[in-house]
Amino acid sequence: MTETLARRELTRWRTSVFALFFVSGLGLASWVSRIPTVRDDLALRTDQVGLLIFGLSAGSVIGLVSAVWLLAALGARRAMVLCVAVSSTGLVVVGTAATLWGSAPLAFAGLALVGFGLGSLDVMMNVEGAAVERELGVTLMPLLHACFSLGTVAGALLGAGAAAAGVAVAGHLGLIAVLAVATAAIAVRFVPLRPTLGDAASTDDHTVVRPNWRERMRTSLAVWRDSSILLIGVIVLGMTFAEGSASDWLALAVVDGHGQSDATGALVFGVFVTAMTVGRVAGGPVLDRLGRVPVLRACSALGVAGLLLVILAPSTPLLIVGTVLWGLGASLGFPVGMSAAADDTANAAARVSAVAMIGYFAFLVGPPVLGLIGEQWGILNALYVIVLLMAVAGLAAPAARERASTRAAG
Repeated sequence: MTETLARRELTRWRTSVFALFFVSGLGLASWVSRIPTVRDDLALRTDQVGLLIFGLSAGSVIGLVSAVWLLAALGARRAMVLCVAVSSTGLVVVGTAATLWGSAPLAFAGLALVGFGLGSLDVMMNVEGAAVERELGVTLMPLLHACFSLGTVAGALLGAGAAAAGVAVAGHLGLIAVLAVATAAIAVRFVPLRPTLGDAASTDDHTVVRPNWRERMRTSLAVWRDSSILLIGVIVLGMTFAEGSASDWLALAVVDGHGQSDATGALVFGVFVTAMTVGRVAGGPVLDRLGRVPVLRACSALGVAGLLLVILAPSTPLLIVGTVLWGLGASLGFPVGMSAAADDTANAAARVSAVAMIGYFAFLVGPPVLGLIGEQWGILNALYVIVLLMAVAGLAAPAARERASTRAAG
């Protein structure tokens, strides 16, 4: 067990994790907000856009799997800076591919780098967030993910402004890349040097005992036999699919499905991430008052209603209302899933990693599936897949119920 950190050090640690969540959201939304422009620059069809986004998804899953090993090899500080540097390099490659070279394969490679960096960083941030949450003794995960959403709001608004002003994708994403690396390099200085959760144990004399790679592998695989983890994964899968699909397809659905401009598509995506941010900021007190299961069921219902409005809306105001409901519905699934996975403090890191991996599966299969369906039947009709998955996530909500010890601690 680690010694309690000094209050000042703990505050700095918490702030640094907030900054990393913000940077992650900023980088992702900066790319997403320019998808219509990249699509036009590369002259891609809808199904080809789906295949292009597959590079981001595939890179994310590889990064997710690699995160535990990067943490063990480099430590949290260096590993997180490396992840931000890799994702930022990917943004530069994507911008160059679209603006200067007109190369879809190069853009695919850049997105794979973006995905790898952000996927690995996601696991590391959530492990750090769980550690801070435990040290503070208060619910923090929704606020951390709200900071990610704030980053996506900033990225979406900057992207909308860049699109409206006709700023080249290369210049826009290059600037974001520099900002992200600089912020991460400063933030990680305040992350304490400590064993990663679940990766080391301490003896009575505080000597750190690190398991070898076989023990680490055995621990990581054992969590997949836990039915509660699989059911929590179902919740995260549905909610993450809803969140990620908005990132990948909402702007194009507004542009192609409802005949709006590229700038309007970027702004509607901004409405979505703003709604997600509001849901996450307000989520902590609501979760403490009502509990995880009722909140997740309500999120599922809101998400389904919002998606149906986005698909069927005959007017822009109703489209915006649907987007707000969709964002609120998708807001708490991932952070609640991370908290539920971390309830078992003895094996928190492996459980968090497993649930995150299930969630990222949605990012792997979602873009190409929706792209192929959208090419055949229209992008708005493809969104019915998300409606189904959100409904299933609501049915699985009881798996995230608080443990008695967790409820007592709160």
